[in-house]
Amino acid sequence: MPFRQRLKAITLPLTIISWVLLLLSSLSRTNGQAAEWLGGSWPEWVTLVSQAAFAAFAFIYQRGRPDPLHGNDFAGLLRRLVLGPGLLATVCIGLHLTERFVQAELPTNDETFYAVIYTINLALFVVFLAYTNYSWRSLVLFRASPKLRQQWVWFEVLLGFTLLFRLLNWVPPHPFDYFIVGGLGIFGVYLSGNQQWVAYLNRRQKWEAVLLQVAILLAMTVFVVYFLRIRFDPKLVAPAPQHAFLLLNAFFGAFYSSMGLLVTIFNLPTASVFEQKREEILSMQRLTQLIQKGQTEEEVYAMLFDSAVQTMDADAAWLTLETEEGTTTIQEYRVSPEQINSILQLLQEYKLQHIEYLNNDLAGSSGFRSLELPYGSLVMMPLRSAKRRFGSLYMLKEQRYGFDRENLSILQTFASQTVLSIENLQLVHISMENQRVQEELKIASAVQDSLIPKNLPIDSWFDISSYAASAKEVGGDFYDFLHLPGRQLAILIGDVSGKGVTAAFHVAQMKGIFHALMQENYLARSEREKFPVPSRFMTQANTALARCLEKAAFITASLYIIDYENGGFVFARAGHCHTLYYHSIKEEVSYFQTTGLGLGIIRNETYEKHIKNQFYDYNPGDVMVIYTDGIVEARNALQEEYGEQRLLYMLEQTFSMEADEIKEQILADLAEFSTGQPMHDDQTLLVVKFKSAQPDGLN
Repeated sequence: MPFRQRLKAITLPLTIISWVLLLLSSLSRTNGQAAEWLGGSWPEWVTLVSQAAFAAFAFIYQRGRPDPLHGNDFAGLLRRLVLGPGLLATVCIGLHLTERFVQAELPTNDETFYAVIYTINLALFVVFLAYTNYSWRSLVLFRASPKLRQQWVWFEVLLGFTLLFRLLNWVPPHPFDYFIVGGLGIFGVYLSGNQQWVAYLNRRQKWEAVLLQVAILLAMTVFVVYFLRIRFDPKLVAPAPQHAFLLLNAFFGAFYSSMGLLVTIFNLPTASVFEQKREEILSMQRLTQLIQKGQTEEEVYAMLFDSAVQTMDADAAWLTLETEEGTTTIQEYRVSPEQINSILQLLQEYKLQHIEYLNNDLAGSSGFRSLELPYGSLVMMPLRSAKRRFGSLYMLKEQRYGFDRENLSILQTFASQTVLSIENLQLVHISMENQRVQEELKIASAVQDSLIPKNLPIDSWFDISSYAASAKEVGGDFYDFLHLPGRQLAILIGDVSGKGVTAAFHVAQMKGIFHALMQENYLARSEREKFPVPSRFMTQANTALARCLEKAAFITASLYIIDYENGGFVFARAGHCHTLYYHSIKEEVSYFQTTGLGLGIIRNETYEKHIKNQFYDYNPGDVMVIYTDGIVEARNALQEEYGEQRLLYMLEQTFSMEADEIKEQILADLAEFSTGQPMHDDQTLLVVKFKSAQPDGLN
């Protein structure tokens, strides 16, 4: 039988027995018939000891129950708190009103009924405190460090002894008793400051949490008012230390609830959670930089393993590789071969060994429960490409719900970067056997081509047409798309300084940065922001690239966030070409003249001053042309540049056409202009046309 079940089986009967003893002791101190049946008044110490035992067993029983927090369902835990303890408070009110009614209708000197009601309410209050205390404990220790968890245990022990000593009337002399209570209060403030769960609530959930916590405080107030009102009732037969114990319990219970309420209102931990996510992104960029320096596959795998363990804060991990001979474990961290084999065998039985897998409750899963592992969470990330599987990365944490979907996304990026690097190394080794330089360029070109989206976004709001061509085998132009929640689309276009393999690697870095940071920026946007802020992305990308780019290298880029359901977009320009735009209402074509500095030119915190956002509400029929400098700097036989003015003229002639037709007309004019001349720079062209018939009545 598991330890929690054994604890529950032992403490529940002891809790009931101690309460029955408390009831009998209270009845013995009345002047009714019950006192005669019990042989007269029992000693006061029997009442106090039985109450101490009841309180201790009630708290131990509650501590032995399963964790009340299920995943990230914080609002659900608070709702259960209101329904459970709130019901107890309602029962308390009902019993008190019944008591008053009976006394009014049946005046009597028999204190038996009064003692029974008081003892029942005392039990309800202790159960209320135990349930509330360990529910708050789950919230405070959510994502807490082992040190904080140990400190909480000490706090529980000290508080428990203080309350029991108060109950048994073992109170230090004044003013030392105030110092002890005050010290525990300060210790509690320090522990309760760890309320990271609040940062995972959205605006609606935060308001719900505030209302639920107020309801919990009201339920606690019901008990406090009850015990204060009857404290000096002449019919009360309970010893004075009993009331001191109950009121001190109420003080600490209200203290926990108030701290949770204040932290929810002021949302103190939010900044630290997003800072942690930001550190994960930077760790990913450091991994990318290290992978580029790896000389062998073994070094790349070692870099992946060490960085993943550190970033995920894993308690155990291992890495397996799939070869022609079979599966081999090449890296392991704080896990035994027996545990590895048992987990792998179970995953194989359930046919989960080749897919992304996340399990945050191993003890609650039928298969893993039988393994009796000292871990609560498991995540598995396969290393695979379109052609083959390389292996899998396994991460373990001792606590339940130790990983989330953001962790899974980070590991996905780690895995994709690693696989890309492994494939590059393998291809480079093959190329060195033939024509080293030429084959290396072809490989880099293939890698770059794989990074260019093959399927353009298709929607009822707009059409997109694209064109990309490299001046040499490997270029530095890039573009990418990313769908965001709320029917928003992010479009990134850019140009890496230089050419060749180095530029291709920087393109891969920028693609990884784009997908990772856009997710964080979407989560971190304020309630007033409809879009993730492009300037914030540019600032964070500049910080990440500062660790990777050579000193002389830089990247120009433009980021557009289109909210096509609400008919608007916002963009920021980091030294890239100006955006060409046709305004259908004004029937005019113009360039957006915005400021912006290339990424990597300034590599400190002052960069954010050089990047600005521009908001724009588009209209049905509007056209946006996004391009790299290879288009406008293309030259003819007289070495004249194609130029922005000629591009503007072409849009004036073609804006009524579809996006594909506009693109083809521009490229045909460009080819005619530069006939017989080699391509001097990479050329990339994107045409976005907002459809004349917009959905939902936007036209």
